[in-house]
Amino acid sequence: MYNNAIKLLTGKGKFYIDLSLDKIREALKKFSDPQDYLKCIHIAGTNGKGSVCTMLDSILQEAGYKTGLYTSPHIWEYTERIKINGIEISKDDFAKYVQEVCNCGVHLTEFEVLTVVMFLYFKHNNVDIVILETGLGGRFDATNVIKTNLCSIITQIDLDHTERLGKTREEIAFEKAGIIKKGAPVITSMGYEAIKDRADELGSLVLFVSPFVKPEFIDALSLKGLHQIDNLALVINTINYLFKNISDDVIIEGLKKVKNPCRFQYFADENLIIDASHNPNGIQALRNNLDYYFPNEKKRFIFGCLKNKDYARMMNILFCEGDEVYLNEFNYPNACTFENLAEKCPVPALKYNGERFTTDKLNIICGSFYMIGGMKWLKSLQV
Repeated sequence: MYNNAIKLLTGKGKFYIDLSLDKIREALKKFSDPQDYLKCIHIAGTNGKGSVCTMLDSILQEAGYKTGLYTSPHIWEYTERIKINGIEISKDDFAKYVQEVCNCGVHLTEFEVLTVVMFLYFKHNNVDIVILETGLGGRFDATNVIKTNLCSIITQIDLDHTERLGKTREEIAFEKAGIIKKGAPVITSMGYEAIKDRADELGSLVLFVSPFVKPEFIDALSLKGLHQIDNLALVINTINYLFKNISDDVIIEGLKKVKNPCRFQYFADENLIIDASHNPNGIQALRNNLDYYFPNEKKRFIFGCLKNKDYARMMNILFCEGDEVYLNEFNYPNACTFENLAEKCPVPALKYNGERFTTDKLNIICGSFYMIGGMKWLKSLQV
């Protein structure tokens, strides 16, 4: 059933972008608009969305709430995207819902199908709070069919998906600000005019967050990386604003249990870091973390990327003289070839042949969720 559902989901005509919410609204109406019965925290941004989502999810679970978590993309299985209290939707349930949604008589994109499945699954299971991550942008993202939310969160904004979201950060901020809802606060560290203008238009409070977090929260967080302090600040301010009943002790326990695979994830036995950073801002954070946490380690990179990313800039940020670099031509539509990458690579590089390296250097696998998802042996490392 599950494999048939994946074929149905990824079949011809499903994988495209529809910059309109008309179709998904039509489909949801056929299922009695399950999204209208859910309380959502809606998160948009270029980088940090997944970390903010998983932190919120863990803290709210610790506080006793039944949470629904919707994130994207997945790394190994589609079921990773839809979780209740940290547990993935079963493959049988996933297959059942996908079949039902695909047969509803409305032609939907892959992401729209998944989003309808998510709303139905969370409604049928009576979750208390949904942590809802946008897929692309915000204004026309399928998740933006919700009419209201508890709050919107806008994380770091950078130049990514510029062919659809705009060529400047201000234009991209305008798209992200599309998730702001009337009378519901927006929590952000981004001071873009587009965010303030949209909030003013809707009578929504803007809560600007500074990157200051109590040391005990930073120490408790299981996710490592200097960039996580900004994400953590957004999370703490959201919890303190919406859930005044949640104590610092509960927050700390929740932060200890956060899991977000392949985000600056270190495996000591393999001397390996897996990081799914896939745009210049994320790659800069990765390089900063490497220099901070592993300043004296010799480094070996396996890097792969999609053609629609600014891979030349990414490689110029990431690689330094003396780094050992392997470029990965992985099997995915629109993936860069070795030649694409080698032409722009600022240091000498070899073609990656799939080998598993020794621990004599710090091994770093990075550049694309899709590349990491295709390296099945990495899944076996996850606890």
